[in-house]
Amino acid sequence: MTALTALLVATPIFGLSLQPPQVAPLELEAASASVELADDGGPSEQERYVADMKLRNARVPVHRIFGISTWAAMTGTVILGSIQYYNLYGLFAGRGDNPCVKGEAIFGQGQCTGRAWPHLIAASTTTGLYLTTGTLALLMPDPDDLSVGPGEFASTLRMHKRLRWVHLGGMILQGVLGVFVANPHLMGMDRANDYDTLQMLATVHLASGLVTYGALTWAGSLMVF
Repeated sequence: MTALTALLVATPIFGLSLQPPQVAPLELEAASASVELADDGGPSEQERYVADMKLRNARVPVHRIFGISTWAAMTGTVILGSIQYYNLYGLFAGRGDNPCVKGEAIFGQGQCTGRAWPHLIAASTTTGLYLTTGTLALLMPDPDDLSVGPGEFASTLRMHKRLRWVHLGGMILQGVLGVFVANPHLMGMDRANDYDTLQMLATVHLASGLVTYGALTWAGSLMVF
């Protein structure tokens, strides 16, 4: 008996079977290959999530530093602006009763004419820091969508985001009013003939500055404390 004959006889006796090798259909192999290529072609969802979280964690402290710097610069701007307002218009004083006319201007009579450089420099610095802080906030990824849903932190973050519209609107209004109050000739006015109108515009400028400062302080304190 040849070896082949013996194998054919023994196979059914011992429960063995001879089967051809299994070959996967061509379409299944192609699909499997395409999945592997897709996986190798870019980061997975989990990898993107981890990358976004790392980027957020890296930017949060930078955003906080610029936010605190913006608040400090705005504090100085509000103080200097209030002094400038008092020198030019007093506490709702008339054209002949304000500190500049009476020779009682804070920091001297030099504050009554020309450009108010201390206030202008402080305001420009505040604006630059504010724009930087806002840009960092917009570019900060939030893969967990932290402001959505229940919880104290989510509620705090929602309020923080709502307040940004208040201080953003205040910053825009401040900038527009500041230009015209400091340069009344752009509106065809001067302090001698249009004192009351300029006093009203300056009062709105000061009031909006205080509201903006309050909103920024509130928004910052929510995230710092």
